[in-house]
Amino acid sequence: MQDVVLALLVKEPSHGYELRRRLREALGPLGDALNAGQIYVTLTRLEKAGCVVQEREDVPERGPRRKVYALTAAGRERVAAWLGESTGPRTDVTEFHLKLVAAAESGLADPCALVDTRRRELMRALAEAQRAALAHGTDSEAGLLLEGITLRLQADLRWLETCGRTWAVHTKKGKQEG
Repeated sequence: MQDVVLALLVKEPSHGYELRRRLREALGPLGDALNAGQIYVTLTRLEKAGCVVQEREDVPERGPRRKVYALTAAGRERVAAWLGESTGPRTDVTEFHLKLVAAAESGLADPCALVDTRRRELMRALAEAQRAALAHGTDSEAGLLLEGITLRLQADLRWLETCGRTWAVHTKKGKQEG
């Protein structure tokens, strides 16, 4: 969650409620459980780590002054490192989805490139699981587990194909608008 919040701050400083709104929008119905307290706890931790600084926003037409958080150089470096690191074959779908959203929002990485990298990782993991499954057969306990892993990886690859198509359209639209 910390890296996603940092990525959302790349373009401009923001307050916790705005960050929560953007996360809820990215997560759809899964974001309903996200409360503002979680965001502010995350921001406090990031501030202690030197990744964000707290500022005061003074915009009379918006009402009382609010705490606004801005990214530091260390925070920007952390986001760039996170977007550049491999996710590994066991990464949760929601976590990877947020990484794609964060990449697009921050402009620090291309979501389509992340999808391609993830696809290669999953293809390697799938090949390994299939080799192991063939060696054990499906009539053993280990074989059943390997079959489950193979099916899960295949499902993740199908989802990535959808991600690739969707982000390609988003990226194309963004370039046309910019």
